[in-house]
Amino acid sequence: MNKVGFIGLGIMGRPMVNNLLKNKFEVYVNDINEQAVKEAVKNGGIEVSISDMAQKVDVIITMLPAAQHVYSVLRGEQGVFENAHEGLILADMSSIGPVDAKKIAEEAKKYSVYTLDAPVSGGEPGAINGTLSIMVGGEQKILDKVMPIFKSIGKDIVLVGNHGSGVTAKLANQIIVNLNIAAVSEALVLSAKAGIDIEKMYHAIRGGLAGSTVLDAKVPLILDRNFKPGGTIKINMKDITNVMSTAHELDVPLPMTSQLLEIFHSLVANGELLSDHGSIVKYYEKIANVVVKRED
Repeated sequence: MNKVGFIGLGIMGRPMVNNLLKNKFEVYVNDINEQAVKEAVKNGGIEVSISDMAQKVDVIITMLPAAQHVYSVLRGEQGVFENAHEGLILADMSSIGPVDAKKIAEEAKKYSVYTLDAPVSGGEPGAINGTLSIMVGGEQKILDKVMPIFKSIGKDIVLVGNHGSGVTAKLANQIIVNLNIAAVSEALVLSAKAGIDIEKMYHAIRGGLAGSTVLDAKVPLILDRNFKPGGTIKINMKDITNVMSTAHELDVPLPMTSQLLEIFHSLVANGELLSDHGSIVKYYEKIANVVVKRED
């Protein structure tokens, strides 16, 4: 399992490819972004068409924005499935819904392709540091084959269950992360309106039960008014939309998550589509008429 194909060289994909290269894998890359491909090639990657990739490599990793993008590289005469050699493993690390993950697994069987749905958590810092959490749906024997590859880009790698289980775990992850950001935002806006020093408040609470990875990751950026995307509103709104779609299919009411989705739509209407999801705070700032920032 030394030859790895990688489709999707975005914010997460680029550093993931770099870590594969650092771990001496032979990495074949493809993306519609020519500059991202050139960067990967400069670092040691090999540019190749999707059809050629499916014939050459042992494993293909897809890291794409949404299900329609995954289908677009898998289907068709030039897609992965039509050109795959028998025994090819497809590890889709995109954040899609469980219905699509199961559909992809069923289609793959027709072409003797094995699949894993293996979305990740940890954002751009985790991708850069090779410490992503990887939530896997599929068969243990297939995960065992790709484990050295996964260990070069992630730290906590857990087989959650059958196909669709990995992406379901990712949806649960996205609920917790984004509602945590919303809760942090409410607390920051309350503190700002009360006129206290936000940075001191943050250091006062971070060691207690309110402390969290989200708190430590987002508060310093918010105080610096740095909303450069690690995870965009666009991507997270897509994930929360998938959450609500899945919840409705299962008759699971998610009142706080549904409100969060409306907050995302409000942010998009105000031009924050490509901002980091830490910009959830801007929704609360606007309705409270206050700005969260460091003391001068």
